[in-house]
Amino acid sequence: MTINEIARRSGVSKGAVSYALNNRPGVSAETRARILAVADQLGWAPNRTARLLSGSRTDTFGLVLARDPRTLANEPFYMEFVAGLESVLSTRSYALLLQVCVDLDSELQTYRKWTSERRVDAVVVVDVRVDDPRLPLLAALELPAVFVADPSVTAASTTVWTDDTAAMDAAVAYLVGLGHVAIARVSGLDDLSHVQIRDRAFLAAAAAHGAVGRIHVADFSAEGGRTGTRALLEGPDAPTAIMFDNDLMAVAALSALAELGVAVPSQVSVLAWDDSTLCEITHPQLSAMSHDVMGLGAHVARRLFDLLEGAPPAAHLDSTPRLVVRGSTAPVPSAG
Repeated sequence: MTINEIARRSGVSKGAVSYALNNRPGVSAETRARILAVADQLGWAPNRTARLLSGSRTDTFGLVLARDPRTLANEPFYMEFVAGLESVLSTRSYALLLQVCVDLDSELQTYRKWTSERRVDAVVVVDVRVDDPRLPLLAALELPAVFVADPSVTAASTTVWTDDTAAMDAAVAYLVGLGHVAIARVSGLDDLSHVQIRDRAFLAAAAAHGAVGRIHVADFSAEGGRTGTRALLEGPDAPTAIMFDNDLMAVAALSALAELGVAVPSQVSVLAWDDSTLCEITHPQLSAMSHDVMGLGAHVARRLFDLLEGAPPAAHLDSTPRLVVRGSTAPVPSAG
């Protein structure tokens, strides 16, 4: 069956058929209904045409990532997160529509397009910012959404979050317990709310536990990890322990430290965040603040279905990252 046959039986052009089947403007409501009815009779994508005729669900959720594709290609977090989403979506015959965008403006435009074309039933929103423009836009579009963020920045929206403040305090307390009082943190993109929350928690924990905390702003990339490590070690008051905002930067830091002739962990301790498989294939293996990223994705997927079933907005704590000690952390080297 072809578009030509649908056009012939409907008495319209192929272009009109394309507009109707894709739910785009360009044909009258009467013509659209006639084309969809013919397509349905002929067995042309019956599920799609039925949805368009009835206004029912698309059986699709959306996820937009406004990140550098080069970083996404190497970053384990989103691969694990998407796998977690799919582990639940696949059991309900739902699809995931994934779009990578160059910036936030492109992401906003994607939501407008998806809504106008009825492409998705709901979306997952990540990398939330303070005063994020996506919150009012999605509310105006009436597009259901689950936000992966601290509830302090998502108003009354449905949110799934991890307690990074408690985790950061535990991480700093562990390093101070090893004797480290000069501790640095290489952070991710500093316009993201979860990075800001970790930054504040890090400085507060360092002060509370009697350490001096320093932050070097990076971007979650391997190059950011290498550059941040070199800047900290080659500058004044070099730290004896460095924490990283993800595993990729921590892995890159190991190579930078080796190039500088700095031994891990006898001279500098390294602590990663997320605890992907990357942490177990390095030498030494990386200590990390660990949480189940696949489990987080699965949790978010379940909340998406709850939204479609009419659940009221709520904040849902997924987990608190926990310390996993491996070979990259050790007591501070003794003077002399």
